[in-house]
Amino acid sequence: MSDATQSPSPAKSAGSLFLVTAPSGAGKSSLVKALMEKMPGIELSISTTTRAPRPGEENGREYYFTDRETFLEASIMGEFLETAEVFGNMYGTSKKWVEQKMAAGIDVLLEIDYQGALQIKEIFPQAVGIFILPPTLDTLEERLNKRGQDSQETIQKRTLGAKNEIAQAPHFEYIIINDVFTTALDELCAVVTASRLRFSKQEARHRDIFSRLGIHS
Repeated sequence: MSDATQSPSPAKSAGSLFLVTAPSGAGKSSLVKALMEKMPGIELSISTTTRAPRPGEENGREYYFTDRETFLEASIMGEFLETAEVFGNMYGTSKKWVEQKMAAGIDVLLEIDYQGALQIKEIFPQAVGIFILPPTLDTLEERLNKRGQDSQETIQKRTLGAKNEIAQAPHFEYIIINDVFTTALDELCAVVTASRLRFSKQEARHRDIFSRLGIHS
């Protein structure tokens, strides 16, 4: 029996699953970091990737870095909840880790590209999809340049690719436009709070109260 079979389904788990997606440069990572500092009870899922670490990144903090052969072996063994290839690099999310956290009542947040998010939505329809948009494509390119982590060739590729990524926004329940950072952060916090108050999550977290009040789903 697989780990996925043994674990409760996300719909019956007390923890919520948040999928945060954005084109590179939209400010997704900054918003997620601020959210984690502001709201307790959320853990960030760390993906496995075959891309090389950027300056300042550490294995096990931003990503688990591995080679392509090892990644593909793990994928064949069914260890990933989803996999995606972005700009020639593979990314994957640990199925076992996510399910265990949610079963324990911990909210899990994935910073993930739209391909992976849509894969997960097929398996876990109640996952909360959040798409972060830039106010304009010019703003996006400007932020990528200011970040100073990529070559001009890579920045141009990411800017062109952003149009295709942005076209996927209708597949997500919530859209946040990151123009003013503090406003976008407040909106992201509001989505998390509202999602935690859904009937299924409140029932899973407060079974004793629901039982005393005679509430049954």
